Amino acid sequence: MHAIRRFHPAVALAAFCGTALLGAPAIALDAPSGAPVDGIRCDQMEGSVFHIHQHLTILDHGKAITIPPDIGRPLTSSCLYWIHTHTDDGIIHIESPKFRTFTLGQVFDIWGQPLSSTAVAAVRVPKGQIRVYVNGDLVKGDPRKIELAQHSDIVIEAGAPYQKPQAFTDWKGQ
Repeated sequence: MHAIRRFHPAVALAAFCGTALLGAPAIALDAPSGAPVDGIRCDQMEGSVFHIHQHLTILDHGKAITIPPDIGRPLTSSCLYWIHTHTDDGIIHIESPKFRTFTLGQVFDIWGQPLSSTAVAAVRVPKGQIRVYVNGDLVKGDPRKIELAQHSDIVIEAGAPYQKPQAFTDWKGQ
């Protein structure tokens, strides 16, 4: 299990300003603050009953968008959502105190970012220009409903060029 870090306002401000100045994705200002999201709680410790990982890649017209570290770790609370990230490598952690189905839409809700037919996080494109692959297979329909399974490799392409994605294999023992 990973330790829950305490909120430090000066560190949070420095991180926010640093990412904004360096061009990295800024912290989602509408991210949850610890209240349940889609029935997913923010607990003091990670759950140990159900523990799986997925990988998410977002491409904005072929250019990779960084998935930020600490999605699901509110700045204003010392808790951790059952769906979260630790690093900026795109690996999503699901660590839940109970077995249940989790979806890609819930990842984006906890991140505080949109996922629709025209929006993927900060990327906006006309309808019909978003393609989603799971384990190399093109998925039709609502991307929010994609169920997250162990080692699902999810690639979202927002705008051309569209290319069948390379398989993600760097699970780092997870």
